[in-house]
Amino acid sequence: MFERFTKDARDVVQGAVEHGEREGARTVGAEHLLLALLDREASRASFALAALGVAERKESVREALSEARRRGGLSRAEVDALAGLGIDVPEIVSRVEEAHGAGAMTGDRQGRGRRPGRRSFGRGAKDVLEGALRAAVGRRDGRIGDEHLLLALTVRPGVPAEVLADHGVTYESLRRVLYGEGTAQAG
Repeated sequence: MFERFTKDARDVVQGAVEHGEREGARTVGAEHLLLALLDREASRASFALAALGVAERKESVREALSEARRRGGLSRAEVDALAGLGIDVPEIVSRVEEAHGAGAMTGDRQGRGRRPGRRSFGRGAKDVLEGALRAAVGRRDGRIGDEHLLLALTVRPGVPAEVLADHGVTYESLRRVLYGEGTAQAG
């Protein structure tokens, strides 16, 4: 499938692997793809993010992803659902970090999370890559670009889609910016 990726899309995938390696993740996740997309300049995805106002708020996106990692990768919707069952995730995170140190749920503690070797792609990242293929095929685009990766991130439930939506990036807003499709929404 990677032979169908544009150079920009391949660079995003390589950047995601590098983000995963830097944080010592066992696998490359969807959040690493989003971090790599934030690093891009002069590409279709970076244009779309800038048009939607994310260029000035990249650090806010990174902080939101970091906070989700601290919660063990749970989205706010998942935290809220657990709270409805009487499970206080912030309290659990606090107790785990109290007992095992800051970052205990992320694997970032004092280099202990560093793992040598190649990172495989986790289910979330694989879903995004497959979604990008579907987006490109659905548009009858010959190649898979970084904009298709960004579109796929917005439709896969989880932390990256939640963080993007919180910053005004949805599937509909991306389609409008990238392809002039859909209707403009006030707000």
